[in-house]
Amino acid sequence: MLYEVREYTAVPGRLPALIDRFNNATLRLFHKHGMELVFLGKTDSGEDSKNEVVYALRFESYADMESRWTSFLNDPEWKEAAARSEQDGPLVARVRRRFVSPAGFTGLTGG
Repeated sequence: MLYEVREYTAVPGRLPALIDRFNNATLRLFHKHGMELVFLGKTDSGEDSKNEVVYALRFESYADMESRWTSFLNDPEWKEAAARSEQDGPLVARVRRRFVSPAGFTGLTGG
């Protein structure tokens, strides 16, 4: 099991448009491409407070992750939604991406 954690720091003033894109396109397309979302939220305190979307996806393996992301990113519906949402400029200033696994820990559930 592999978890991908992504943190998107929005361009100042563009967080509402980024959240709108998640609500009106991204989430449905994640589902369409078999991407299991296990967490989605925005940062309320700390670094990038109030200007960041954080989410985690679960995959069976790196190969599974790569295959699903390739399918998602090549979907014409995603390309159209992304372009439409950025007509007034980019939404994301920075992306932080990391992979975590429960390997080595005992007593965990759901992993």
